[in-house]
Amino acid sequence: MSIEFKLQALKENVEIVEVNAIKVNVGDIVTKDQPLVEVQADKAALEVPSPAAGKITQILIKQGDQVKIGQLIFVIDPAGAGAAASPATPPTAPQNSAKPAPAPAPAAAVPVVATAAAKVAPIVLAHDDNKVIPAGPSTRRIARELGVDLGHVPGTGRHGRVSEDDVRSYVRGSGSNGSSGGSISVPPLPRFEDFGTVEKQPMSAIRRATARQMSLSWSIVPHVTQSDLSDITDFEAFRKSQTKGPKLTISAFAMKAVVVLLKEYPVFNSSIDVAGNQIIHKKFYNIGVAVDTENGLLVPVIRDVDKKSIAELAEELTSIAERARQRKLDSKDLTGGTFTITNLGGIGGTGFTPIVNYPEVAILGISRGRLEPVVHNGEIVPRLMMPLSLSYDHRVIDGAIAARFTRRLAEMLENPYQLLIHA
Repeated sequence: MSIEFKLQALKENVEIVEVNAIKVNVGDIVTKDQPLVEVQADKAALEVPSPAAGKITQILIKQGDQVKIGQLIFVIDPAGAGAAASPATPPTAPQNSAKPAPAPAPAAAVPVVATAAAKVAPIVLAHDDNKVIPAGPSTRRIARELGVDLGHVPGTGRHGRVSEDDVRSYVRGSGSNGSSGGSISVPPLPRFEDFGTVEKQPMSAIRRATARQMSLSWSIVPHVTQSDLSDITDFEAFRKSQTKGPKLTISAFAMKAVVVLLKEYPVFNSSIDVAGNQIIHKKFYNIGVAVDTENGLLVPVIRDVDKKSIAELAEELTSIAERARQRKLDSKDLTGGTFTITNLGGIGGTGFTPIVNYPEVAILGISRGRLEPVVHNGEIVPRLMMPLSLSYDHRVIDGAIAARFTRRLAEMLENPYQLLIHA
């Protein structure tokens, strides 16, 4: 009997994925666990393996499709061993009919559905009425971080399951104290067609993930941005003089300088635990670096930056940025960051307000350096000045320490030899 392979859950609370590439054709013989399709789940590219060995008889998706969890994507005819013979009519049209049947006959045997064994959803007890609340681990973690009682959050998932988006919507609608209310009702859009021609395009998986994360960060974190200028005239001369090994980019130097400062000002390497009324200081230094791709913004994470040289960081940054542009990042590459850097210097601008990548508490924005008249050693001379923009969570970080952090960073970049001491 044919196997109807339906897309199973790949990541918690991801209900729709985008097809990046189909790796087989109709008629191909595949083995168990052989990758059949690559999909984009949030910002991670994941391969979906075959549930059994057999022959691909139908491919019901194509590249670029938005596919829902539980949707039929392949039909597989098991190859030989282990395939039970069945006289039932297959899910394709009968041979004696000129027109394809719209659906399998009711009397036909039910095809085997190739989905993973159902997992029992982790549950949380609501404190108010002891009612069992279905919720996954990441949902419970976010609820703890925001101080939300899941018993007060309306679940929109199957059988009332509470998702991360449910918790975020509840916070936006009622605040993080879990005391009352629900989510904010978004007003309907006007009919833009009444004013002219429009074109509707579905949001990609990466764009949906970015929208969720930015909405969450902006709704939770009270943002403040501290700006400063760094005289990188000497730094640029030094950087461009280093011709051996990988290209040493400003981002690689900035990563190293930031880690030095994270150790001097550990609050910037922390997260706030609202439910526990505590600040969690991390003793590891994983830096996320924003990468602009044709598919949208990705923030791969480079781990243990404190243990790597500037040359090693430059080489790893080039490699991971290229994998990001090729959509070859997995979930491990996108998680575990403690601080983020976004560099728009290659494009332009004189400053901007980057959004903190929650649950981090700070993010550094770098803009393009430009020659400006500056008083230097008592004379007005042209110097290369680079804008720095540090956004931070004002619940955890005060303005004075943010100003010290930014000024210290500017000074380290002004003196590359001082930075090399820590390299």
